[in-house]
Amino acid sequence: MAVSLKGDKIISNVPTTKSKALRINLNSDIYGTFAEIGAGQETARNFFRSGAASGTIAKAMSAYDKDFSDAIYGTEEDNRYVTQPRLKKMLGHEIDLMEDRLSRQKHPNKLFFSYANTVTTIDFAKKFKGHGWVGIRFQLDPLEDYNEIVLHLRFKETDARLQQETLGVLGVNLIYGAFYLNDDPKDLVKSFYDNLNNDQLEIDMINFSGPRFMYVDNRLMSLQLVKNGMTNAVMFGPDGNNLLPAQVLYKKNILALRGSFRPVTMVNMDMYEKSKQLFLEENKVSESKTQVIFEITLSNLTSEGKINERDFLDRAELLCSLGQNVMITSFQQYFKLVEYFSEFTKERMALAMGAQNLIQIFDEKYYRNLSGGILEAFGKLFFKDLKVYMYPSHDPINKEYITSENLKVHPRMKELYKFFKNNGKVLDIKVTDKDILDIFSRKVLKKIIKGEDGWEQLLPEGISDIIKQKRLFGYSRSRIKSKH
Repeated sequence: MAVSLKGDKIISNVPTTKSKALRINLNSDIYGTFAEIGAGQETARNFFRSGAASGTIAKAMSAYDKDFSDAIYGTEEDNRYVTQPRLKKMLGHEIDLMEDRLSRQKHPNKLFFSYANTVTTIDFAKKFKGHGWVGIRFQLDPLEDYNEIVLHLRFKETDARLQQETLGVLGVNLIYGAFYLNDDPKDLVKSFYDNLNNDQLEIDMINFSGPRFMYVDNRLMSLQLVKNGMTNAVMFGPDGNNLLPAQVLYKKNILALRGSFRPVTMVNMDMYEKSKQLFLEENKVSESKTQVIFEITLSNLTSEGKINERDFLDRAELLCSLGQNVMITSFQQYFKLVEYFSEFTKERMALAMGAQNLIQIFDEKYYRNLSGGILEAFGKLFFKDLKVYMYPSHDPINKEYITSENLKVHPRMKELYKFFKNNGKVLDIKVTDKDILDIFSRKVLKKIIKGEDGWEQLLPEGISDIIKQKRLFGYSRSRIKSKH
């Protein structure tokens, strides 16, 4: 047993990398191949060194030369090698060879697997730290179809040898988890960091598939990565499958809308449509190179000190039904979100938000942990040509509409706000139907929970039908209560 550090928490009684590999090797039914590109054969090495590997390893290879790799797995359309399609080809090719070359009659109980990784470690100039794709295709019953787990990692260490060793430990954790922790995918995800820590690597995407993971919602697995501190941001698409943020955001113009979307309302969609229209009018912004993100912070998913996963999936279900890409982040402050986007693009960016969120941006208390305070945050937020699109709000007490012209920030921040406003960094979103400004997600949610009437018309078309059909946000419980 070993001790593993996860974040600031020490987890004891974690099996060592060697004991995990040995347990796999001693299981006479588990049999498979290792194909590793770009960082040596570090995973296979752990199995060889633990002993009894002849019962497990059918083949270990590294098609390191690009031409040789292409001869085995074929070429990619983009001529890149560290990609998810490349990994999938590797997994499929090696499993097909196993099935072709080994007789099922001779090996009726064998559980075949194919482990693969395609990785680039840190470059010589230490400018790019490296990243990679890691996956396993495996059986849990000889008569059953294959399951698959695929993940993407980003290295944090600044030494190629250390990165290789980290990859080797992760590979063992993945194979061990696939065979021995598959009944609890959440624990399986946590186990990826056994004998590793957050300073060594970041896992920013994972997808499960196959008969044993039929009921696994990949969006929920995505949430686990942020919740466990394995990454700061994850993304999933309209089909519910997880996306690699770096791939989706690469060299794109980015428009981000932050909200609770609990549930998504007509106001949210009006903000989306109007802000997108404004963004596309900006210089050098074309629709083909623009990515719109609906972003939810982890704090927006937390109630009573913990994350309500059912509530999260309800929100995700609605946003996905509207054809949107959704991002979950740990960034409470907007400047950190912009910094994150800047890792992948140098193109134009814009944030769409309501009046209250804009007021919070100009509140000093959110920047007390920064040595440069609010000025440092604003330097990071507006260091490039970023725009903020402000959606108006309605003050029912004073009966006035709040726009960027009459927005009230803290007296000390007045001149700072005026500076950004006068320099065209803050623009108003024009609303044609001012009646919708009195629609609030929290009020709609209360109506749904209490079984009250009239909430349907406050939501985008078709959304109320989905809530009723799939019984989201406690809808079924509210109907039962109202009948009694």
